[in-house]
Amino acid sequence: MQAVEQLTTLLEKSVAGIGKLASWLSLFIVIIIVVDVFMRYTFSMTSAASFEIEWHLFGALFLLAAGWALQEDKHVRVDVFYQKFSVKTKAWINLLGTVILLLPFCYVGFIEGLQFTITSFEIGETSPDPGGLPARFIIKSMIPIGMFLLGLQGIAIILRSIKDILVND
Repeated sequence: MQAVEQLTTLLEKSVAGIGKLASWLSLFIVIIIVVDVFMRYTFSMTSAASFEIEWHLFGALFLLAAGWALQEDKHVRVDVFYQKFSVKTKAWINLLGTVILLLPFCYVGFIEGLQFTITSFEIGETSPDPGGLPARFIIKSMIPIGMFLLGLQGIAIILRSIKDILVND
């Protein structure tokens, strides 16, 4: 049981560490937007690259921090009934929801996102906009990475749920 607890802790620390690191992207997004707005309104200068880097960073932030948001229970949940359930009932709901819904979603997202990234790399995909960013595969690689991290958190939820079910018998 202690080995399972250590594995769960390792998974959660990894997901949280990457999520916290990714949260710093929000600062860079704000800085880029402020500079972009300043340049646009002060010097009438703008570029496709600045718009693209803003949404690329936002996409990376969303994907890399999704597992951490799930871990911190900051995701969307309908709490009308859930909050009143016992620890064991919550554990069963979390276990079944993760096994039936979350992990298959992460698997499909990882496999399809990986193929999406590989294809983008192979064809040397760049932005279709003049002055846009090159190497579109970099942002597309955030999809399988994000799905992998979300899946790791799903495994940690499964392990914690099983522990809660066994302990609260």
